This record gives sequence, C-alpha cells and structure tokens, in this order.
Amino acid sequence: MTSNGDSPEQLTLLRDTVRKSRTKEPAGITSALPVARIAVDVSLPHLDRTFDYLVPDDLAEAAQPGVRVKVRFAGKDLDGFVLERLESSDHEGKLSRIRKVVSPEQVLTPEIADLCRAVADRYAGVFADVTRLAVPPRHAKVEGEALRCDQPAPPPLSTSRSEWSSYPSGFLDAVGRSEAPRAIWTAVPGADWALAFAQAAAVCAASGRGALLLVPDARDLDRLAAACTTVLGANGFVTLSADLGPTARYRAFLAALRGCARVVIGTRAAAFAPVANLGLVALWDDGDDSYAEPRAPYPHAREVLLLRAYRQQCAALLGGFARSVEDATLLESGFAAELIADRSVIRAAAPAVHIAGESDTDLARDPGARAARLPHRAFEIAREGLRSGPVLVQVPRAGYLPSLVCQTCRAPSRCATCGGTLRRTGGAGPPSCSICGRPAADHRCPECGDTRMRAAVVGARRTAEELGRAFPGLVVRTSGGDNVLDVVPDKPALIVSTPGAEPVAEGGYSAALLLDTWLMLARPHLRAPEEAVRRWLNAAALVRADGAVILVGEPSALPLQAVVRWSPEGFAAREVEERRAARLAPAAKLAELTGSSEAVTDLIGRLRQLLPATAGLEVLGPVDVDDETVRAVVRTPRAAGSALARTLKEAQSARSAKKNPGSVRVQVDPPSFG
Repeated sequence: MTSNGDSPEQLTLLRDTVRKSRTKEPAGITSALPVARIAVDVSLPHLDRTFDYLVPDDLAEAAQPGVRVKVRFAGKDLDGFVLERLESSDHEGKLSRIRKVVSPEQVLTPEIADLCRAVADRYAGVFADVTRLAVPPRHAKVEGEALRCDQPAPPPLSTSRSEWSSYPSGFLDAVGRSEAPRAIWTAVPGADWALAFAQAAAVCAASGRGALLLVPDARDLDRLAAACTTVLGANGFVTLSADLGPTARYRAFLAALRGCARVVIGTRAAAFAPVANLGLVALWDDGDDSYAEPRAPYPHAREVLLLRAYRQQCAALLGGFARSVEDATLLESGFAAELIADRSVIRAAAPAVHIAGESDTDLARDPGARAARLPHRAFEIAREGLRSGPVLVQVPRAGYLPSLVCQTCRAPSRCATCGGTLRRTGGAGPPSCSICGRPAADHRCPECGDTRMRAAVVGARRTAEELGRAFPGLVVRTSGGDNVLDVVPDKPALIVSTPGAEPVAEGGYSAALLLDTWLMLARPHLRAPEEAVRRWLNAAALVRADGAVILVGEPSALPLQAVVRWSPEGFAAREVEERRAARLAPAAKLAELTGSSEAVTDLIGRLRQLLPATAGLEVLGPVDVDDETVRAVVRTPRAAGSALARTLKEAQSARSAKKNPGSVRVQVDPPSFG
C-alpha cells in the first residue's frame, strides 16, 4: 500500500520494483547433455520427425528420455516426448528451450518408442498417432499414489504344463531357455486355452522374463484373468484394458511400467504395454475383428505383437481353434512353426459334426432337410442332447425378425414415410420402421400390392420363441447384443446365441445347432468364408467330446466340410492359394485410399511418380462412396509392400507440406480386403 502523498515518480518506481520481483530470470542451459531430441505431438505427415530443444538447468534432472514435456512449436505450446539427450545438435539455427516437464515419469520406454516408429512405418502412419495408442493419457493423481515395486515380481504359483501335454514340448522348452521361438498353435477341441496361456506365461516368468497375453474382448479377459490367478497368483500379473476407464487404465499401465508383475494381460489396448525384459507375446483367436484398431494408422494387434517379437527377440504364440490366412502365410514363409496335436488326439477330443441333409438317409426321412431352417435331424440332436445337459443354438442375427420382405415377390418391405426397413420386434403388434419407428399397420407392397410380409432373416429372439414352443417347459435363454451370458450351468436348457456371444457351459454343451449357415457365407465381405469357419469352430469347440454338432446348410459347401473334418489348417491353406490367385492380402500388399475425388486422384498420381515401375503398382478404382467421397485401392506384390508403405508416406508428406486441399484416409491392409 502507498500513502496519498506519494508522487507519480515514486509510484512508477514502486511498480517497476514489483514487476522485476515477479519476473523470473531464465535459467541457464545445462552443461550435461544440453540437447533433448523430442517427438512433438503433431499428426502432419511432413512433420513426422524429431526436433532438438535445449534443456534448462532447472529441468535437467527431470527431462530424461521417455518423459512428457511441453515445447513451443509453430507458435503454440505442444506436448511431446523426450527420446534422447545429446551433447550437441545437427541443427544450424537457434534452438528453443523446453518449456516444461509435464511429469518425471518415463512413460515411453526406448523399446516402445522403437516399436511405435516401426508400426508407423509399417502402416504409412505418423509416430505421434501411434504413441497416442501406446501411452494412455496422464492422470497426475494416479502418478502420486504410493505404487512402488521395489521388490522383485513374485514367482508363479505353479509351473505345470498340463494343458500342453497334447502338443510337442519344443516350444515351451525353448521359452523356458529364454529363446525366441515363434509358433501357430491350433488348439485341440474343448481345450482350456486360458489355462494354457497362463501356463505358458508361468514358464516364461520362471525364466526371469516378462510375458504379454492378448485376448479379443472383456469376456475372454475375465476368463484369462481367472486362469492367471490360479497359476500366477493374484499379484503375479497386471490387467490392462481400455474398458477399465481412464484412471484405472493409467494405474494398470504404471504398474506394468514399474515392474509390479512380469505378466501383462489385456485386450487390443495392451499391445504396446511396457513389459520389462519381454520374453513372450501371445494372442488368442487372431481372426477376431476387435484386434483391428479403428484409429489411425489402424494397426492390427497381431502385427504389433509380431513386430515386437522380431525387434525385441522374444517368443511369439498365435493360438486359436481356427486358423487365419495370415497364420497360414506365416507358416508358409517359415517365420513361424506349427504347434498342433496328433490327428488321433483331435479326433478323440472333437464332437461328432454333421450337416443336415448330407446323406440319402436324412433326405429319405426328411425330404425338406436341406431347405428347412430347423430340419428333423436338428430337433432329434437337440432332444437327445437335452437329456444330459445344455444345448447351444447359434443364430447369425440378434433380435426378433430383423427385416421383412413381401410374402409374394420377396421385395424388401420399407417404410412409406422415410424408406427405412420394416421389422417386427415382438410377437404382437404391427411391424415398425427400423429408422423412424412408425408402425406400418396398413403397409402394401409397391411392387405387387400384397399386404402380407415374411421374415427375410429370423433373429435369435424369434428362434428362442419357436424353440420354446417346440420344447415346452424347458428353459430357453438368449445371449447376444446387450445381454451376453458368460457361463451357464450344466443343466438341460436351450441357449440361443449370436456368433461370438456363446457362453461357456460348465462341463461343456451336450450338443450344438448351427443355423442359417448360408447367411454367414453370404456376407458381402471377402473374409466371409474364413470368418464363418472361425465362428463355427469356436462354437463347436464348446461341445464336449461325446456330444454332437449339426450345421444347417449346403452339404457341399467347403467351409462346412472344413468343420465336419475339423481341419482349420487345410481350409486356411486353401484360402491362401485362392487369395494368391486373386492377388489379395496377405499374398499381396494393399492400401485403401478414401477421400475427395481430387485428393485421392492427386495422391495416386504422386504414387505413380514416386514408386518405381518394378514395384508393380496396380490401382483399383476410384469408386464413389457418397456424393463427396471416393475410394480407391492400390496394391503391389508382397515383396514390394515396404516400398508401398514408404511411398504412401512420402506422397502424403508432400501433400501436407504444400497444404493441398482435401485429406485422404490411408489404411494399409484393410480388413475388408483380406
């Protein structure tokens, strides 16, 4: 405070004194490794490189490789990661200073930084986009918690290999010797794959190395966690999943980073988990589409783990009841070895699998066996199975009657107001629009004038209703959509499920009916046959060895025959040959380009200029997606795949640097084309 008698000169002097006292003199530059090489959080392709900054004295101790920092970039304060500290910089101009160390926690380890760079290059992406997938957002409160792991990780409770007794022992023996084998594991029908994964992780942990185990979804993760608790102990592993929520996920990430346990389990979000001294990466059911990342640069968890295995020289295990074409390609190339039981063991463990109407006897007893949705033999198998336990019924669609068509001409029944598909959501009342919800009590087919409608596809709820009438007094439960069951008791019941939502039955199912197989094969997707076989084998594997499985479909269809013979390896090999003939992934390298017509055309033109003629570039399209968007597919032989990804990145960088109008979404190896 000042008195009223202070002169203007005195007031000015006082203000200057206060201003100087509040102004902090900039710290000097540290003499020990004064340059920090930083990856700035910028998604522009032409800026996908590191930048050098000076390290002030007061930040020298905290600004270590792997920490989050704030730096001035293009007139803004942006986030970044310190990748390394250097004696000097190659930059000839003046260097800016690091403005702030956000946290001293070294969240981006050198191994994960190297992996992020490799993933970005593999998918023609940007390093900053990959680090957003690898390192979860910071929570300062969690970092301040007393989470310290000074003691070594506890040893496994058990080193039993009981679930691996049906397979050659060479893979686990090599893991126990800290070697780096790679295997494609085709599990025996009915195998407890979660326990097998836990035992493999225990073998790795017992050798002093870490393990990373991935599964498709939360249900499988709960099952794996239960197995790991039995084998490794409750404190012997860390669970990392996006479903945990931001705070719990960051807490689990820090637990893995600080080495609280040697084993990390999780879903797709855990593919980049910072496991120290990694010795084993394993992934269950790699054909599941939940492993495909929906955010740029759209990496697949399988490819991330294989890159880790190669770059960190650790063991890799891809397991499943089915086999993807990527697995078959890895075997064909020699990158991985086959881990499969003897054929006699598989036959003894597999249930009896039949196709409705496959024999003359079936047709003689039931002339409509091949056309009926629920033929007589399916009812017989269900009735026999219900004497000793639950019976699984797999239906490709959820709901009641997902869509309706005209009874006479089969034209789709549509809402007169908005044109949406009409559907029936219950047994009573008129059908309604799937978009606007308006009832269609007075609907008349615009093609033939008929007022009658029938189901184009019967959903799980309607199937459960029909089966309930066929088996009165029996419990009928549905699993799918928002109501997915995890486990059902070993009691007679009909469990109607959509693919992928089948609950595990205690003791196994006594029988399974796989309905509407034509619908799964008719999906407008190049992977439809492979996906159908995977879904059917996963369901059939839940049936006990003395049970029965019946598929309702065309007996001559190769996917159905693969399930009858229980030969996922033979079907996958055949798929590889067909894709090689059609020049599709994984026999070829593909990239999907989506954007405005001008932008996509410009990018294709740059590709033609930059990619050498020997790369064998082919362009399919562009074709219209909507009024403003087109899509094109570019492909090369597999041997030129790295060159294609690198050239796509260069072309995108050139467009970004010149600020060309329009953006192009680049997706390397899109799931829809392989």
